Amino acid sequence: MLSTLYAVLLYAATILLVVGVATKVLKYARTPAPLKIPVSPAPRTRTGVVLRMAREVLFFQSLFKSNKWIWVFGFLFHWGMLLVLLRHLRYFTQPVWWWVDLIQPIGVYAGFAMMAGLLGLFARRVFQERIRYISSPSDYLMLALLILIAFSGLMMKFVTPTDIIMVKAYMLGLMRFQILELPTTLPLLVHLGSVAILMIIFPISKLMHAPGLFFAPSRTQVDNAREFRHKTAWADQLPPLPETIPASGEN
Repeated sequence: MLSTLYAVLLYAATILLVVGVATKVLKYARTPAPLKIPVSPAPRTRTGVVLRMAREVLFFQSLFKSNKWIWVFGFLFHWGMLLVLLRHLRYFTQPVWWWVDLIQPIGVYAGFAMMAGLLGLFARRVFQERIRYISSPSDYLMLALLILIAFSGLMMKFVTPTDIIMVKAYMLGLMRFQILELPTTLPLLVHLGSVAILMIIFPISKLMHAPGLFFAPSRTQVDNAREFRHKTAWADQLPPLPETIPASGEN
């Protein structure tokens, strides 16, 4: 019964994540940018925009210039999480890709970097008055949920070992729409439950800043306002302006 319950939960979470993120991304793509607002100093060419976005995505350039401490915690969290996610691909592939097998030792200790970054970001919201003032309950919920995911994952690795062969068989079974037996260790159940909850609320949370970054006009626009007039597609559908403005009181 527990295996079936988690299977239904993970199926529902996956559907909501995919549909929700796709819907939001489609909305971002269709939303016009009426103004030319690249943050200066901005690149003058499309190639420059690509390089700028690469620096933002890979190294968090603007955050580094803004606040070094937040950059450290954010860098540890995001890169640690990326390595952990890539390491988890071994549970969904058979045979395991060679490069996934290669990063297994790095991915284990990347969990500690992820946890350190999350704790630093959480402490920032709690102890820094300016950040605490603008923080909403959902901000704390996101961090607490991510911390729970990282903590339960480390517990499975270093404190309460879980039968990873059964876990992999269960995940591969779900990919083939077969429900096999799931280990019932508490850290694993907490880990999978927390991941499912995060997947469900991801499309309606601030975590959508991940795909949203690629649609931010302040980062993705070319600084060529002097060379070309910036005009959105819907501007052509507006009625033409009158040649003269009627005086007050005239029809």
